[in-house]
Amino acid sequence: MSTVEIINRKATHLYFFIQTFEAGIKLTGTEIKSIREGKANLSDAYCAFDGQELWAYNIHISEYDQGSYQNHDPKRRRKLLLKKNELSKLERKVKEKGNTIIPYRIYFNERGFAKLEIALAGGKKSFDKRESLKEKDQQRELDRTLRIK
Repeated sequence: MSTVEIINRKATHLYFFIQTFEAGIKLTGTEIKSIREGKANLSDAYCAFDGQELWAYNIHISEYDQGSYQNHDPKRRRKLLLKKNELSKLERKVKEKGNTIIPYRIYFNERGFAKLEIALAGGKKSFDKRESLKEKDQQRELDRTLRIK
């Protein structure tokens, strides 16, 4: 079983997560092999609707080393596979001001399929970011004092 997990660490700092969804990704063979090697990056990625379909943009999946002429474009758009009711719910929420869809992590489920965890998110203001950094520092200090005692 593969334990590869690629996380967008920047997302929790920049956004409030309102709700998360598990989406399948439509990938080619060389893309899945690169993800199994851990060669993917979600830092600049985002999701958007094109008609009734949800697409992920700017997910960087490096070309597979032994890919030959069948290699993929590293930053091509990829279709996300969700249920119709989830898609309609996301589309309604994204039309509200300030909400967006962020790819948060790529992982493999128990059946070995690559899944993308996406989050319906709202942007944080600069004072919200400072507040979350303060909370993180306080938690680190608390953990440090508990470890010493």
